[in-house]
Amino acid sequence: MRLLAAMEATWPPARRWREGPWTLRDGAGGGKRVSAATLDGDVDGSFPALVMIRPDEEALDAALAAYAIVDPTLIYTAPVAVLTGAAVEAAWPPSPEALAIWAAGGIGPARVAVMERARGAALTVPGGAAFVAVDGDIAMIHAVEVAPDARRQGLGLRLLQGAAEWAGRQGARDLALAVTRANQPARTLYEKAGMVQASHYHYRERG
Repeated sequence: MRLLAAMEATWPPARRWREGPWTLRDGAGGGKRVSAATLDGDVDGSFPALVMIRPDEEALDAALAAYAIVDPTLIYTAPVAVLTGAAVEAAWPPSPEALAIWAAGGIGPARVAVMERARGAALTVPGGAAFVAVDGDIAMIHAVEVAPDARRQGLGLRLLQGAAEWAGRQGARDLALAVTRANQPARTLYEKAGMVQASHYHYRERG
C-alpha cells in the first residue's frame, strides 16, 4: 500500500472524505485515479460508482462482479540510482511547450490542476513532457507524453532519467510510475530501464 499512498500524494484529488467504510474522492475532472473510491472498512452493502481494487481485495472484487473491470494497471519502481541519467529541464509552472504536448495527448487543464496540487516539477524535452513529485523517499512520474512525430527517439527514457535525476536531488530513494497492463510498449521501456513490477490495481465501474 505504500506505493499506492505515494501515488495519491503525488497525484492528489481535489477533495477526499469518508462515508461509512468508503474513502471518496472528488477528482474535479482529473480522471479515474483521483476520482475512485477505496474501501477502508467492512463492506456495508452500498457501493460507489467507481471503485479502485487494490492488492489483497479479492473479496471486494468478487462483490463487485457485476461492475465492469476498467484499466488493470501495474506500478513499476526502481532505485533512482539505477535510472539516473542526463538532467532534463524541470520546473514549475510548466513551459508552454509542455502544456501544448500534454494538451495534444489529452492531458488538459483538469489534470494540470492535479499537478499544481502535488507541487512537483514539469519535465520538458523537445517533443516530450512529464510530471514528477515526491512523497517521502518515493518519487512518482506521471503524465508522460511524447508527441507522435517524436516517438521512437528515446525521449521516454530521457524523461524517465530526468525524473530520477530530479527526484534524487529532492532526497527520494526510489522512482515509481503507474502504467496500464495493455500498454506493452511503455512496459517494455520501463523494464529495459531496470524497473520492476511492485504493485497493481484496477477499477470496477458501475455501468
